[in-house]
Amino acid sequence: MRALITGQVGMDKKPYLDLTRKFAGQQGEPLDIYNIGDLMYGEAPDVRPGKILDLPISRLNSLRRAAFKDVITESADQANVIVNTHATFRWHHGLFSAFDFDQIAKLNLDLFICLVDNVEVVHHRLHSDHEIQASLKDCMVWREEEILSTELMSKAVPGSQFYILSRGRHTDTTRTLFRLLCRPDMRRVYPSFPMSHVMDMPDVLAEIDRFRAELAEHFITFDPGDVDEKLLLERAIAAARDGHIDGMLDIEPHSFGGSKISDQPIRVRVREVLDIAGDIDGQIYMRDFKLIDQSDMIVSYVPELPGGVPGLSSGVERELQHAFEHTKEVYIVWKPAKTPSPFITETATKVFSSVDEALGYFEAQGMFGQTNLFGH
Repeated sequence: MRALITGQVGMDKKPYLDLTRKFAGQQGEPLDIYNIGDLMYGEAPDVRPGKILDLPISRLNSLRRAAFKDVITESADQANVIVNTHATFRWHHGLFSAFDFDQIAKLNLDLFICLVDNVEVVHHRLHSDHEIQASLKDCMVWREEEILSTELMSKAVPGSQFYILSRGRHTDTTRTLFRLLCRPDMRRVYPSFPMSHVMDMPDVLAEIDRFRAELAEHFITFDPGDVDEKLLLERAIAAARDGHIDGMLDIEPHSFGGSKISDQPIRVRVREVLDIAGDIDGQIYMRDFKLIDQSDMIVSYVPELPGGVPGLSSGVERELQHAFEHTKEVYIVWKPAKTPSPFITETATKVFSSVDEALGYFEAQGMFGQTNLFGH
């Protein structure tokens, strides 16, 4: 498969893609990567590292076209290809695109994939690597623009598919990317589960983590928990409630994908997080539904909470309804002793009493893909 990978500045995609290529090599699959930014610098030896976006738009466009021209020629006969670039830039020139439709068409692409990550991590990387002033709000807006522009590119290429893929904070999504490229017949699954209101229930969290890990082992999964900005917002709300609205939050700098974010906690302003509350909620709503749309099926885990209460959040209910209305297969692992309501059973393809029962059914139905991946 041939894929174009986008993502806003601050994603640091190269180490992530290098890990994907290394993993592909372990599976005996050659994977060629073309980093458009590096190729542009190769065309402009007079430009200092990190300064290319400060060039006039006319020269940027010329350098980019020269880089893409080389990729079109060199990659013509290669089977598994990644073109690493951006769809848009928000820089000193304002907002501008980073592609030309005529060259995109000549690449014969199968996949358009926009990588995303938590906004505070992107914000930290952006300011560590570049001389620019951008707020958390700027980064949120830029991410939306990057997703939309990448999707529009895909719509302009007949037969191509568009995906949103998290760089990964819970799941090693380099394996997911490998499977999208080299195991495209594997089933795509959206794992659905309660998140924020079970954070103080370690036993329930352990159940959910096992559920997520088992699905990721056997399917291409698009895990909504790999971007967890709702937790960031809840911490900011709690800090403001305690009188620290002008204070700072310390965020542990963990992330999959091969790049070390920081030796110290990432610091963000409480007030700045509160300013993007609407963006966080709106983008969760948009992104999670898109993740369902790009999946073949949804598998939802409903735990039993203290007192025998079903752990069925409003978010999970909306996800199940959205999947049903968009003709996805809907599978539910129902743990509570209490019988599920007709709103669950009438929209579900099948209901299971345990993760093991669900996995046994999926295997018997021939749904599992190739799982003999070295090291996993």
